Amino acid sequence: MSDRPGGLLVPLATSFDPATGDVAPVHLRDNARAILAAGATGLVAAGSTGEASLLADDEYRQLVQWLRDVVPDGCWLIAGAGRESTRATAAACRTAAEEGADAVLVRAPSYYAPVITSAGLIDHFRRVADESPIPVLLYNFPKYTGLPLTEALASALARHENVWGIKDSSGDLKNFAAYRDAAPSWSLFMGSGGRYYAALELGAAGAIAAVGNFAARTAAEIGRAFQAGNKAAAGAAQETVAPLHSEIVGKLGVPGVKAAMDLVGLAGGPVRPPLADLDSRQRKRLAVMLAKAHIAVS
Repeated sequence: MSDRPGGLLVPLATSFDPATGDVAPVHLRDNARAILAAGATGLVAAGSTGEASLLADDEYRQLVQWLRDVVPDGCWLIAGAGRESTRATAAACRTAAEEGADAVLVRAPSYYAPVITSAGLIDHFRRVADESPIPVLLYNFPKYTGLPLTEALASALARHENVWGIKDSSGDLKNFAAYRDAAPSWSLFMGSGGRYYAALELGAAGAIAAVGNFAARTAAEIGRAFQAGNKAAAGAAQETVAPLHSEIVGKLGVPGVKAAMDLVGLAGGPVRPPLADLDSRQRKRLAVMLAKAHIAVS
């Protein structure tokens, strides 16, 4: 495994048993193996696409444990560890480390977002990084948290030895470039599968992209071809991935990702309420989109 993560890391969807609603470890691990075999350089357990906020603490621990069993030494296993309090976030980091995660991905707390100050947020991440036994990647996702991680925050944390980088799911390339300038030693990850190529041109280490759950081979090709100097091939792969990200990930969210996984022969399965599964009409539309992208539909 390289010293720092890079390439395509996939925030793995969490498989649930259709009858019981419990996490389904066999399907989970089968999906993980298939996605890694398709070219992903690692997985994120219990990220946004993994329905992290809908998992119990014991499920979180098991999830990391089950995936550690199948993620080989040459690939990264990162665990989503964002919680609503600094104390609980640090505890989640320790749990992830105990179960074998290589790093943690930490979002901003969201429930009290309107009254959390900039100084308070910086202190939150600093204290988490101080206490985490494994490296921390920050996670900027203001659409869901309501708290954008600013350039000033990046600058304030840039020299913390246990903060390795950031995943930016804002979709704003100017914001991405601002992180690069504020924290030049960080590993930067694009959180949008539709902008992976553009982020690479701005110095990204890779992408953490939900589209990799059902189009890992094509999404991974963006980074592989770019690093090999074949920008034409990288651009072609990006043109294929962009509408899949926009229409399936961006508009339909986790239900769309899981339905697409089912269509390509993986075990997407049901979402956990209050999320709702796609209907048959929506699934048929997804099948047409995947076929147009030359992704085999089963």
